[in-house]
Amino acid sequence: MEGAVSDVAVCNLAFAGRLEELRALLLRDRAQATRPDQDHRTALHWACSAGHTDVADLLLGLGVPVNDKDDAGWTPLHIAASAGRDEIVKALIAKGAHVNAVNQNGCTPLHYAASKNKQEIAVMLLENGANPDATDHFESTPLHRAAAKGNLKMVQILVQHNATLDIRDSEGNTPLHLACDEERVEEAKLLVSHGASIHIENKEELTPLKVAKGGLGAILKRMVEG
Repeated sequence: MEGAVSDVAVCNLAFAGRLEELRALLLRDRAQATRPDQDHRTALHWACSAGHTDVADLLLGLGVPVNDKDDAGWTPLHIAASAGRDEIVKALIAKGAHVNAVNQNGCTPLHYAASKNKQEIAVMLLENGANPDATDHFESTPLHRAAAKGNLKMVQILVQHNATLDIRDSEGNTPLHLACDEERVEEAKLLVSHGASIHIENKEELTPLKVAKGGLGAILKRMVEG
């Protein structure tokens, strides 16, 4: 969401956080609050991108739609979750934002929260109905992302909210495969301690133990075999 801001005045003001000017403009022409720019982003998209909670509150107070998508399929909630805007995420959910909306990559807001380790946001999304097993166009779940990135606390959060451990992505990899391949030792141990299989083969016929580096494979094998 970075880069040149739209020529639409209301989007400019929302992105810049110029609350009083925006309020005055909308008093004159309230319809501008929902008018998208050339990329189909609304003022609410831009307020979420820049993290202007006061601007978002103004727009939400005017009853602007919360689930409009830009030309890449991103809702304001996608943007707020990805950017780590905790208070805005809370406000969007309270106004009925769809927590399982998908963009053109098939990603939900939870995919981005998991990937970027936005823990409070992930909990808010999950507690408000986000699907921990949502799959993107690569059949990856939020747990795949958290495990690959080494976001240990995020892995814990997803497991606590009943994320399925052994879902395979389009390459046949489970979250454990990715944790092992990226040398995410603690994440791999956590997954195995909760029952993730060390025996599933990916499309290259490799198990997590076979992609594990260093001594990680031996550690995980000992955990399973006692």
